[in-house]
Amino acid sequence: MLLGPDEVDLFEGSRARLEAIAYRLLGSASDAEDAVQDTFLRWQAADREQVRSPEAWLTRVLTNLCLNHLTSARARRETYVGQWLPEPVLTGDPMLGPADTAEQRESVSMAVLVLMERLSPQERAVYVLREAFGYAHAEIAEIVNLTEPNCQQIYRRAKQHLSDGRSRTEVDRASAHRIAAEFLAATAGGEIEPLVGLLTADVTGIADGGGVVPARRTPIGGALAVARYLRGLLRPSEHKRGWVGGVASLYDGVVNGDPAILAQVGERVAGVLVLEATPAGITAVRIHANPGKLDRISRAWAAAEHDEPLLEAW
Repeated sequence: MLLGPDEVDLFEGSRARLEAIAYRLLGSASDAEDAVQDTFLRWQAADREQVRSPEAWLTRVLTNLCLNHLTSARARRETYVGQWLPEPVLTGDPMLGPADTAEQRESVSMAVLVLMERLSPQERAVYVLREAFGYAHAEIAEIVNLTEPNCQQIYRRAKQHLSDGRSRTEVDRASAHRIAAEFLAATAGGEIEPLVGLLTADVTGIADGGGVVPARRTPIGGALAVARYLRGLLRPSEHKRGWVGGVASLYDGVVNGDPAILAQVGERVAGVLVLEATPAGITAVRIHANPGKLDRISRAWAAAEHDEPLLEAW
């Protein structure tokens, strides 16, 4: 059934919200885009005269597509080369969705996206729809085909799973610049102690190369071990430039609400280092180097205005 102009406009008006839901559910911008496109095809094929609430219908179809994808993704993650990290998204990208409340901003932080991998697909859907988009439990129950009391119970359980006792520091552009610049200066400095001092004692370092770019395949724990690893990783060499495809310029930015360092090679982002900042210090350093996860952030970065690089000719 062909879509009329109003029906196309209705879907396009919902696209940003649907992409934001799908990204939180899947942790992948590219997979989120695919899920929304599949939802559009279902909308095109539906008997739309029988759809009482297009918004609810589209949300239900999208959510169930994502639930099916999450189930199969768990099996694929078991064969993923090295550590799997969510796809980084530049703050300000519509893919991150609403950011009016602390809960909404927290729900798309890299820390929470990583923690959400512990949830079952159903728990993740209930949590995302409630926490980030404010759906009532009755609405969520209809979307995921559960009872309202069951949704409430699942939501409480999901929140407990995601509570790690940490107080994440929210950053604006200026504070993100300060944190990233201080971190990079300490990493490149002659002594290791300044970098160790920026890290919490239980800091973790995780790198995701996806088997495409060389990356450590196991997490690193502890301030001294992570500091040594980072100093070695960020020491420039022709060999490393071969990994990223050329000479890089290192910029500071804000990614998923966190301070970040982005390596730009030519017109693309070749790597993203995301810092999880807390009042006690940096508690996680996540390195995103899998080129298959950097397409969207490369496009967004190319279109954005940014300051001079922190380091040129890396």
